[in-house]
Amino acid sequence: MPNIYDVAKRARVSVATVSAVLNDSAFVSADLKGRVETAVAALGYQPNLLARSMAKQRTQTLGMIVPDIANPFFPEVVRGAEDTAHAAGYTLLIASSDNDVKKEEIYLRLFLAKRVDGIILTKAPGRLPVVLQDALAKAGVPIVLLARTVPGFTADVVELDDKGAAYEGVTHLLRLGYRRVGFVGGLRGASTSRRRLDGYKAALRDWKIRLDPALVADGDFRVESGYQAGLALLKARPDAVFVANYLMTVGFMEALRQYRLRCPEDVALVTCDDYPWMDSFAPRLTTIDLPKRDLGAAAAQLLVERMARKQGRPRTVKLKNAMRVRESCGCALRGSTAIAR
Repeated sequence: MPNIYDVAKRARVSVATVSAVLNDSAFVSADLKGRVETAVAALGYQPNLLARSMAKQRTQTLGMIVPDIANPFFPEVVRGAEDTAHAAGYTLLIASSDNDVKKEEIYLRLFLAKRVDGIILTKAPGRLPVVLQDALAKAGVPIVLLARTVPGFTADVVELDDKGAAYEGVTHLLRLGYRRVGFVGGLRGASTSRRRLDGYKAALRDWKIRLDPALVADGDFRVESGYQAGLALLKARPDAVFVANYLMTVGFMEALRQYRLRCPEDVALVTCDDYPWMDSFAPRLTTIDLPKRDLGAAAAQLLVERMARKQGRPRTVKLKNAMRVRESCGCALRGSTAIAR
């Protein structure tokens, strides 16, 4: 394999000049730069990236941990982060924690061993061990929290308006005239789940409707939990339900079929998140669209800025949602009179 000395010899320049061209670390005349680049191409020279990163004290890599890359919510989040990281000159390493704090810790320590320059983390429910916080601080590796906050850990955060999403969805159902509005929540212990439940409760309070515990069921953001929550919740005979994410909605719709109930004729439905295939659903789902790509992009941008400016108070960026009204909420059945209330 050719080395930097071979490149210098072929280009008839010093090793220092080759290094300056490859690392863009000093001014080199156009003539010398061209000779070095021609020699690199002719020899097929590949720079030693490890040595380069050690010299710069940077690896130009970022780590990203999400709960489940198979969840259709996260690929677009990751893509937003990857595009932004790439534009800033970084490569993104991705891992799934499965909401398991032990697995999460393994990946965080692996990222430290790989000497990543920064980490984007959607935290599994539970605290970040103090010893791990100390290790991250000692290594000088900043973390940006994506979507979820962590008790006892201060960092930059990019989050969705989870409370606002649930509030808007439930208020929409109440405005249509539904009064027994149920709620299927997400993973217990996750800040996103707590905020969506808070939004549900706030909407009921503003409409002076008493909270019925029988109309609230916990899930874990996965299909099976939506099905099980649906089986339990439908026994309380809600006339409408807000489901905290799309995957649980798939399970909830199966529970509706098992009870031989129709949506929206028997039970109206609003859910969180939106996808291109929603128009193929029957009925088409009314959703609160969460800005997935923007979420990932904002997290990566915040991390790049934090790496450039180590000091300064932690920042929180909150992104806005958008409502997509379709058939499942029953607006066509209830009519414009109910919507205007």
